[in-house]
Amino acid sequence: MDLTRRVIVALDFDTAEEASAVVERLGDACQSYKIGLQLLTAAGPALATTLAEAGKDVFLDLKLFEIPTSVAAAVRAAGRRGATMVTVHATAGSRILAAAVGAAADFPRLRVVALTVVTSLTAADLAEVGVVASTEEQVTRLAQLARSAGCHGVVAAPHDAAPLRRLLGTDQLIVTPGVTLPAPDPAGTDHARPAHPVDAFRAGASHVVIGRALTRAADPRAVLAAIAEELRVSSDGTRPADQGPDTPGR
Repeated sequence: MDLTRRVIVALDFDTAEEASAVVERLGDACQSYKIGLQLLTAAGPALATTLAEAGKDVFLDLKLFEIPTSVAAAVRAAGRRGATMVTVHATAGSRILAAAVGAAADFPRLRVVALTVVTSLTAADLAEVGVVASTEEQVTRLAQLARSAGCHGVVAAPHDAAPLRRLLGTDQLIVTPGVTLPAPDPAGTDHARPAHPVDAFRAGASHVVIGRALTRAADPRAVLAAIAEELRVSSDGTRPADQGPDTPGR
């Protein structure tokens, strides 16, 4: 499995300079990066273009939830920046999801992944906003909706990866934030349903997203190497590369 593209490093920084320093340190050990709301708001989208032009996979985690026309315009803007993934909230509904997929069609490497249930949310949080389903039921419902709308995959917690892989088959992306590492995240975690990246891959995730626990580590390359080694010696011989698609377009 090509971990350099399936482990997505989250560039959760306040400046492009800090983010670029991590990219430089990782070098060819990482080929996939996530740019989310923090860095986009602080530094704008220029780094996304820079990374794409350097041959990196760029996951623009926009979490879009707007009227269809606005969502389609944002997806096209992401495509022009060279993004390979962009997120849309599945709770936005099928019309908005389909608008995103239609806009992405103009960019052969761009994939629309639908965010199911944010990894910080619990059943109590869902109930607070009127959702009576459990997190598992809601994830399943939204994943089915996303697939029907033509999305290329979903974003979900690691513990959801196994049932989602059974539900969605082998052709859909399953992107899992909320993974944990033995070394603690210095900023703590907001994720309610975390798991180790190896467990996420073995469960059927196509990609995992790792943030501060890696980017703030003393040796980020060593962290990636340790994950690769743990996968290699996985006791049951499971090959995560067989449990889902690689990044399309590669």
